[in-house]
Amino acid sequence: MTHLPHPDRQPEFYQSVAAKRFLAWVFDTVIIILLSLIVVLLTAFVGAFIWPLLYLTVGFVYRVATIANGSATWGMRFVGVELRNAYGARFDTGLALAHTAGYTISMAIPVLQVISVVMMLTSARAQGLTDMVLGTVAINRRVLA
Repeated sequence: MTHLPHPDRQPEFYQSVAAKRFLAWVFDTVIIILLSLIVVLLTAFVGAFIWPLLYLTVGFVYRVATIANGSATWGMRFVGVELRNAYGARFDTGLALAHTAGYTISMAIPVLQVISVVMMLTSARAQGLTDMVLGTVAINRRVLA
């Protein structure tokens, strides 16, 4: 990971990233619920009968689309965090899909999610389990002065 900011020499890129990711997750969850409710209304409430599947699908599509088009979900953009690959580049669609799949698997298996959170809180780059597997990081966006 030599292409990424070094956590000891450039700690500002990783400062408070774990907390910001949590706030982004809350923000994104609210958006996904609202989008899912809109789908329920558009399906004349039929979507309510398959709510878990609908929520999972809307959330998956939302995460892939937003990450592929800006290397961050709307929640991440709101809190000033973006995802980068091992070379420091923004995510493409394939990596957004892989990262979202990893996130979805982690959420489906609680012990993996706990491991991921502990890793975010203790690793130098605040990487979760999916980040470690893919060699990706979430960093604070640079503020343009």
